[in-house]
Amino acid sequence: MRGVVFDGSRPRVVDDLEVRAPGPGEVLVAVAAAGLCHSDLSVLDGTIPFPLPVVLGHEGAGVVEEVGPGVRHVAPGDHVALSTLANCGACADCDRGRPTMCRAAIGRPTRPFSRGGEPLHQFAANSSFAERTVVKAVQAVRIPRDVPLTSAAVLGCGVLTGVGAVLNRAKVGHGESVVVIGVGGIGLNVIQGARLAGATTIVAVDTNAAKEAPARTFGATHFLDSAAQVKKEVLATGADHVFECVGHTGLVRQAVDLLDRGGQAVLLGMTPPKAEASFLPAAMFLDKSILGCRYGSSRPQRDIALYAELYGRGALLLDELVTETYPVEDFTRAADDAHHGRVARGVLTF
Repeated sequence: MRGVVFDGSRPRVVDDLEVRAPGPGEVLVAVAAAGLCHSDLSVLDGTIPFPLPVVLGHEGAGVVEEVGPGVRHVAPGDHVALSTLANCGACADCDRGRPTMCRAAIGRPTRPFSRGGEPLHQFAANSSFAERTVVKAVQAVRIPRDVPLTSAAVLGCGVLTGVGAVLNRAKVGHGESVVVIGVGGIGLNVIQGARLAGATTIVAVDTNAAKEAPARTFGATHFLDSAAQVKKEVLATGADHVFECVGHTGLVRQAVDLLDRGGQAVLLGMTPPKAEASFLPAAMFLDKSILGCRYGSSRPQRDIALYAELYGRGALLLDELVTETYPVEDFTRAADDAHHGRVARGVLTF
């Protein structure tokens, strides 16, 4: 079968990939579409260290082909969106409703794929850039059949991370102000999360002027090309919530500087593992805070179902996130478009 494999030198689309059958508590999914996220590019450039060789991809949607023993919530033929959380469901964090903190789901890559007899790692417990993948049952979330799989493909990362950061982590309240630094796929979902939460001032910040139209479509009330303009032009005393969606240490400092009293900066952009950011600690005594956020602090079985329902009502935008679709053979072009910010989300299809 086809898939995108990275061996440390360059990504390649291969046609001789194999995946094992699902075991107990696992699901085999025929992937129809997979979103190309910057986290995949971060593996290619080394920002995210990962064992090699690896089958890339971590957000996707498809159809269940086979289930292993003990799987009851999905069956062959079901349409599913895939999450990256292979959480155990039994530890203290899972029991507290914090599957993103499950230690069994972090940093323990498996190798269900092989090529020419050589095992390959699975990226983010998902590897959606393959025609078929095996995931833990908890990662397969059933969705209505009327949700296009090309749109459902972005639920498992971009939407969960962006909307989840607003609703689950920051808990943005009605009438509050939000600044979003970086209007890519994650940033657009932060914007629409803020809209859903009832924020009345939503400022999108991006140096690319072409990002203004989609930002306003998703709910931005203002668009600026520099974070330095926010206090001068929109929020004189600062913002209640600032989301850094780029992964740049200088922008982390700007996010903190933009906070009003009691405000919080939420860090979503992926920086290199050893990158350091600086801020003025004295400013934090005005009840400001800096929050990390993994995967939108999501509970995928609950949240993906909710977002699919909101999509059905017309409240959550998914189709508009997918700027372009590419056959998987065009991975190089899709990656280049994503790297240069030409798309909100590019989706690979099989």
